[in-house]
Amino acid sequence: MSPFLTVLLIVLAVAVAVLAGLYFFGRKAQKKQEEQQAQIEASKQLVSMLVIDKKRLKLKDAGLPQIVIDQTPKLLRGSKLPIVKAKIGPKIMTLICDEKIFDLVPLKKEVKAEVSGIYITSIRGLRGSLETPKKKEGFFKRMKSKITK
Repeated sequence: MSPFLTVLLIVLAVAVAVLAGLYFFGRKAQKKQEEQQAQIEASKQLVSMLVIDKKRLKLKDAGLPQIVIDQTPKLLRGSKLPIVKAKIGPKIMTLICDEKIFDLVPLKKEVKAEVSGIYITSIRGLRGSLETPKKKEGFFKRMKSKITK
């Protein structure tokens, strides 16, 4: 056998092993995510809240309880999360918002939100509907609109 063919077979074997490992790891992660989503759905409550502030902050700077910081993986502690400060009843709480609905959360307005622990899963306007923010135009669309004017 030629050395080229031997190297090619070894590379193919390693590539197949890596792909198989990624496949099984992905399936395991997907099952774990589905279980977590089921737990969130089971424990969510509808709450009326007044949104005070919303920001993307690092986990350490967000003002969350220490037990939450301790339970998060080390890799995620440095990443920024969508944080919402809201007044729920007489208490002011710091909550983590779902990334999909973070842009919909209005400031200084009262809303009804589905909350699971300290995680906001969905949000609705208390008086009327929520305003959807305008999407930012891309660079080329802005240039095209300037040229056409």
